[in-house]
This record gives sequence, structure tokens and C-alpha cells, in this order.
Amino acid sequence: MEPLLGAKIGCLLALLLLTLGCGLIPICFKWFHTDAATGRHRRALSLLGCASAGVFLGAGLMHMTAEALEGIESEIQGLMMQNRTERVGNASEDSDSAQASTSMGYPYGELLISLGFFLVFLLESLALQCCPGAAGGTTVQEEEWGGTHIPGLHSHGPPPSPSKGPLGSLVLLLSLSFHSVFEGLAVGLQPTVAATVQLCLAVLAHKGLVVFGVGLRLVRRGAGARWAALSILSLALMSPVGLVLGLAATEGDPQGGRGLAQAVLEGVAAGTFLYVTFLEVLPRELASPEAPLLKWGCVAAGFAFMAFIALWA
Repeated sequence: MEPLLGAKIGCLLALLLLTLGCGLIPICFKWFHTDAATGRHRRALSLLGCASAGVFLGAGLMHMTAEALEGIESEIQGLMMQNRTERVGNASEDSDSAQASTSMGYPYGELLISLGFFLVFLLESLALQCCPGAAGGTTVQEEEWGGTHIPGLHSHGPPPSPSKGPLGSLVLLLSLSFHSVFEGLAVGLQPTVAATVQLCLAVLAHKGLVVFGVGLRLVRRGAGARWAALSILSLALMSPVGLVLGLAATEGDPQGGRGLAQAVLEGVAAGTFLYVTFLEVLPRELASPEAPLLKWGCVAAGFAFMAFIALWA
């Protein structure tokens, strides 16, 4: 077996096992279940949920959005330079690069990310229009406030009430699945053992926390243990599938796995992930007025860790 192939097979197993292990921890251990949690236990779970929300925020902004913008910009610039070369002929490479960079005036990447955001917004609006009882706002508020009345609290209305239906969890899983496939694809396309191991370690560093947050999110939404485990299993298989596709692509064109279609899908996936983070995860974790500064610190800590990982990822 060639060393490069062996390294990629090892990375495939590492991605699969780490994702499964981290995702199943909150599902298999009853300590993470909020239905019977009270007092300090419930508060610890709330703060852990805030930390996972910060991880989602960092993954969405520092990883998925950044990678999508970079991929979309490079692909569009490549298409512009190719079209210009075909028209002009033997033009100077420097002048082509300068013209391509100045022609990239319209924010195509931001547009695709926004389209992903509004796509999920539309789907959730349609779900609420067809099933008005799917919002479940009162249930969420009672769950997060613990059914207690806090005297002297001045309120301008009820706290945020994200949807309690399965759509938010499904969108979260789909967006992470797209991203995981592209992460595995990038690992499979690496030309050397050192580059493969380095990129795999960078992916593992943030993937474990993100998938743990997904498992915790499924548990807190009251998903059944079997459905939650199958969701984590399907998510865990996405990176190995991408890595296998990368291995197949290297047998032919080394750049065959990267193209405009991948950049577009990454942009849409980033937009859907941002929607879930800002309108599903964060409102739910911050709905309760208990210990707001401590919750802010947990969210900031989760985000800071992902920002630190972004130095290598």
C-alpha cells in the first residue's frame, strides 16, 4: 500500500470515529437530557448549550462562510480569466490578473450565502403557514424559563420563540452534511502525506466540538434516541464519502473535485447554517434571563475556540 493512500485511509477512519464518538456522547448519557434536570444540573446544561451555540457561531462565520467566499471568488475569477484569455489571445498574465481582480466588483459570494439564508427562511415560513401549530413558542418559553416568575423583570414582550419542529434540526444536519463532504473532499485531494495529515488534524480539531453540539441540540429538542443516533451516523459518513470522492478524483484530474458547483453549494450551505445559528440556536439558549453575563461568556468562549482553530483550519 502506498504511504499516501494509507494516510488517507487513516484519516477516513479518524473522521468517522471521532464524529460518531463526539455526536453520540450527549445522546447516550442521560446527564445531558434536560427533561429531568433541575437546579445546578439544569444551569450547567444551559451554559453548555450556550458554549455549543458559540461553537456554531464560530463554525459558521470563521469556517463555512470564509471558505465559501474564498471558493466562490476564486472560481469566478478563474472563469473571468479563462473567458478573457479566449477572447484576447496571448495577453499578459499580470494584466489579466489585475483586470480579473478589478472585475470582481459584485459580491457574488455574499449573494449565494444570502440565498441559502432566505431559502431556509422560506421553507420554515411555508411550514408555519401550512401547520400553524408547529411554532410551539409557549412550550419553548416555559421550558427555558423553567415555569418561574421573576419579580421586577421589565419585559417588552415574550422572549424569542424559535420553532420547535424538526425543520431546524433537519436544516442544520443538511448544511453540515454538505460542508462535511467538502471537507473530506479537500483531504482526499491532497497530494502529499504531510498535507493530508495537516489538513485532517485541522478538520478534526473543530469537527468534534461541532458534532457534539449537534448531538446536544438533538437531545434538547426532544428527538428520539434512535432518530438522533441515525442522524449522527449519517453526518459521520459524510466526510468519509467526500474523502473517497477526492481519492477517485485524484486518479484522473487532480482538480476535478473543485469547481463552480462546489463553490455554489458551499455558499448555500453556509447561508443555511447561519440561519440556524442566529434564528434557531442562539435565541433558544438566550431566552432565559438567568445569568446573562455568564451565558455571554460561554458563547464568547465557544466562538473564541473556533476562531483560534481557524489559524490552522
